[in-house]
Amino acid sequence: MDRRAFLAAGGAGLAAALAGCTATGSLFETTNSREPPLVDPRPAGVYVPTHSESMGMVGAGSAGDLRVSVSYSYPHRFWTVEREDGAFVARQVDVEADDAVHLMATPFDPETGRVVPDTGLSVEVYRDGSLVTQEVIYRMLSQRMGFHYGANFPLDGDGTYEVRVSVGGASLRRTGAFEGRFADPGTARVPFEFSERERNDLPYELLPDRQGSTGALSPMEMGMGMGTGMDGGTDDDGSTDGDGSSGEGAAGGMDGMATPVGRAPALPGDSLGRGAVDDAVLVAARVDAARFGPEPYLAVSARTPYNGFVVPRMGLSARLPDAGFEGDLAPALDPELGFHYGASVPDLAADATVEATVGAPSTVARHEGYETAFLETGTVTLERS
Repeated sequence: MDRRAFLAAGGAGLAAALAGCTATGSLFETTNSREPPLVDPRPAGVYVPTHSESMGMVGAGSAGDLRVSVSYSYPHRFWTVEREDGAFVARQVDVEADDAVHLMATPFDPETGRVVPDTGLSVEVYRDGSLVTQEVIYRMLSQRMGFHYGANFPLDGDGTYEVRVSVGGASLRRTGAFEGRFADPGTARVPFEFSERERNDLPYELLPDRQGSTGALSPMEMGMGMGTGMDGGTDDDGSTDGDGSSGEGAAGGMDGMATPVGRAPALPGDSLGRGAVDDAVLVAARVDAARFGPEPYLAVSARTPYNGFVVPRMGLSARLPDAGFEGDLAPALDPELGFHYGASVPDLAADATVEATVGAPSTVARHEGYETAFLETGTVTLERS
């Protein structure tokens, strides 16, 4: 019986029978996935998913100026975002019968830990010098991994593989110490000793009492020497805009031996308020710094609620009536501001009113719990707390 037939037959009884279980290896071996049926109906926004799963570290390697961390988990469903009849919709990608792992690659600056979310990336898996598989790999958001690139991959059983992660040049604006960096392509080669038993032993927990509720799982704290880093899937108790964190939230420091989760930092300068469009939290600041030019700089950080992960691939603009400005905000990467959207604005005052517009929602793929959020357009006037 294949995975889809098994889940259809099991239905709600499967979730009830396994409620609270961990390390349910027999279920994985039977279905090729540990995922219970989706919450029905699913909330229209960020919600706690049906389950929490851990990840195993594969390793890390260098690709040009970037460090690339590679990890894996069980193959699982995810959603891509497509435009259909003028609207943006999330399309579910199911686990295929031969999928063995969900591989995740995170490119980041090894000095600051800032994730670089706007670079082309591809993954090939080799064994004994021969290509085993190459898959389309997607920009993704996950409540446990934050921003990363990921996809499900088939493998040829237990053994030693090599994961080759090819990273293209970053296309977004880079400022400060990032100016001129991340422009050249490179390939990281990371050995992967795969064991089906070790994959099946990755901690896993169903969440029957919390699934579908408003909130999110805590991010993974995962360093190279920390094993799976399972935290039991408890909610993050941080602020709803996530700007209380100045770092990336990865364990082990930024020495190339940890996986950053792409968390947005607190913005420097004068706060210009915050608001939200379809659960995408927008935080704005006025920044005076020579690296942005002679005029004041408007920086807007788009982030998830609860965990404050950066939300890239969004069309964002702003109107500032007091400054006489109306225009697009360009994606940019800065060592201090992290990934953000920005523009130079003459006459930008420290108490300016900012009207932010999401003209196109983020097109990154999503793991469960994010697939019903960040899909709408709209305008919000940012408010100071």
